[in-house]
Amino acid sequence: MKFPTTLFILIATTFCFAQNTIPSVLEKLNKKTVTYITVGELKQKEKFILLDTRENKEFKISHLPNAINVGYDKFDSDKIVSILKDKNELIVVYCSIGIRSEIIGEKLLKLGYKNVLNLYGGIFEWKNTSNKTVNFKNIETDSIHTFNKQWSIYLEKGIKIYED
Repeated sequence: MKFPTTLFILIATTFCFAQNTIPSVLEKLNKKTVTYITVGELKQKEKFILLDTRENKEFKISHLPNAINVGYDKFDSDKIVSILKDKNELIVVYCSIGIRSEIIGEKLLKLGYKNVLNLYGGIFEWKNTSNKTVNFKNIETDSIHTFNKQWSIYLEKGIKIYED
């Protein structure tokens, strides 16, 4: 496990598992440096780029349709700049509940992207509100990678997948 991921797990474990809801965890851990967009608001948008900021193993299990995996530990700003040319285009970042995506969203803002939003509640909230997720073959799935057993308490719908 790489250092940033280890640090993230230690901080998250310390602060959030006494909290029992996604809103309470986000209130505790996020700085609100990247504006939130709710699942309902996102579903009303017609044109946007969706970036999954989870690790590839999580993305392979399931992700939002049409999402591009950019990772967290291996986020490559040079690659992003080469792919996303229009810095005014709407970009929505997400992760499990919205913590890692806020950090990647901050990096995108520093790269000059003007319209970056963080999906409130991430893929967990997306699935908890009965929306479609797909696997690496683009086949609909109810399996959701929940990062670990502790984080799985925030997923109310779907099949929880995690490593012990």
